[in-house]
Amino acid sequence: MKTNRRCRALLAVSLNLMALLFSTTAFITTHWCEGTQRVPKPSCGKDKKTNCLNYSGNETANETNQNVVHYSWETGDDRFLFRYFHTGIWYSCEENINAAGEKCRSFIDLAPASEKGVLWLSVVSEVLYIMLLVVGFSLTCLELFHSSSVIDGLKLNAFAAVFTVLSGLLGMVAHMMYTQVFQVTVSLGPEDWRPHSWDYGWSFCLAWGSFTCCMAASVTTLNSYTKTVIEFRHKRKIFEQGFREEQNFLDQEAIKYFRERAEEERAEAGDLRLQCLHSCSPN
Repeated sequence: MKTNRRCRALLAVSLNLMALLFSTTAFITTHWCEGTQRVPKPSCGKDKKTNCLNYSGNETANETNQNVVHYSWETGDDRFLFRYFHTGIWYSCEENINAAGEKCRSFIDLAPASEKGVLWLSVVSEVLYIMLLVVGFSLTCLELFHSSSVIDGLKLNAFAAVFTVLSGLLGMVAHMMYTQVFQVTVSLGPEDWRPHSWDYGWSFCLAWGSFTCCMAASVTTLNSYTKTVIEFRHKRKIFEQGFREEQNFLDQEAIKYFRERAEEERAEAGDLRLQCLHSCSPN
């Protein structure tokens, strides 16, 4: 029983730790959603000679460069390029078409005014989700390493299950609220930011993976609690049944002993009466 409890507690600790690592990584990274943005190509200049528009009409210097687009009012998509971007809870970063690297801006500032309250609720829920995961992880560690009795282990199990379930529910709500805010921002956000195409990134997958590990940890903890209670009650029932049978056996032995003693006493009393009758009768 003790070995099974320890294995279940170790599994719950591992799942809690994975959920905590995944959620923290997703919270601080900026790859919840990623895709491309359709933006006009910049003007060609001294430092920019590729993927640009040539307004000067000087074709001699750039006639061999296939990446230079010569400006014409009749050109369509040739005047645009698609830059990569990725967005998280805090920042949205896009490829810098004028220089190397990326430039980032606050996603909270990009969100429409009608969705800022929902976004802040999502942030608060994510923080509470991580904090409750820390509490659940701490309780399962206490149950694994410092629980000296079955009763103490059951109490820690119950509290760990409650905190883990609450954290999972908060995490699910937080992820769904962020998804809603991002989809609204795609439609109503600033024109220079709106994506041409987008999909969910690896941070989003980590967030839902954390939720999955969290719920698995809560199920494992509840299962451990239930199995421990059932095993404890089963052993108590067996003990009480054995004690009752032993008591019945002792009672039967005692009844048999007193019955035999009563018969012996009656027999002795009968012998005494016979002796008295013989001694008292006339010759």
